[in-house]
Amino acid sequence: MLSNRTIDIAPSILSADFSCLGDQIRAVERGGAGVLHVDVMDGHFVPNITVGLPVVKSLAGFTSLPIDAHLMISQPGVYAAQFVEAGAKMVSVHVEADPHLHRTAMSIKAAGAKAGVVLNPSTPVGALEEALQFVDYVLVMSVNPGFGGQKFIPQTIEKVRRLRQMIFERQLSVRIEIDGGIDRANIESVVAAGAEIIVAGSAIFGKPDAELAVKELREATVQWV
Repeated sequence: MLSNRTIDIAPSILSADFSCLGDQIRAVERGGAGVLHVDVMDGHFVPNITVGLPVVKSLAGFTSLPIDAHLMISQPGVYAAQFVEAGAKMVSVHVEADPHLHRTAMSIKAAGAKAGVVLNPSTPVGALEEALQFVDYVLVMSVNPGFGGQKFIPQTIEKVRRLRQMIFERQLSVRIEIDGGIDRANIESVVAAGAEIIVAGSAIFGKPDAELAVKELREATVQWV
């Protein structure tokens, strides 16, 4: 059930030093990152404000890594396709924030990107009962969204297992992404459970050598590919 997978390390720029962001992105590129994760927060859906469309557009013109825009915003359906137009190759929205997930996912796909749906830690996998068939990936939050550097919630591992089983039983090609508190201590557990896109922020940009940090995380997943 877990064979022939591609495991991508997705550095989250939320933990990066924006005074030298270009250098840090080049470092994770050299380290073998597969995706660049961008957390978009509006101060309403989550208690923080980060970056928006102009930054995504600039990043898309700077790096060859696919931009993964995680929209932690109110009314994500209004803006989702705009993030694709800005250069994002993956756009995810929260099931808790969007009552029109099908319409939003279709707008993301029509604009030319992969559509994802996000589950907060307290949102059950069952919330995807109808949505799973029309998204490309599910992002499972392993911390409460809003801030970087939080501690991993261990119960998320079982949640990922249940989600992987649901995908397998329905014979879907939906990938699982996980975000929050991932580091060398738990990355093997989340990959073994079924996660394929591993978002890491402080475990990469909080280290002296971001390139080496990505390489070490990748090496920890080799046996599961």
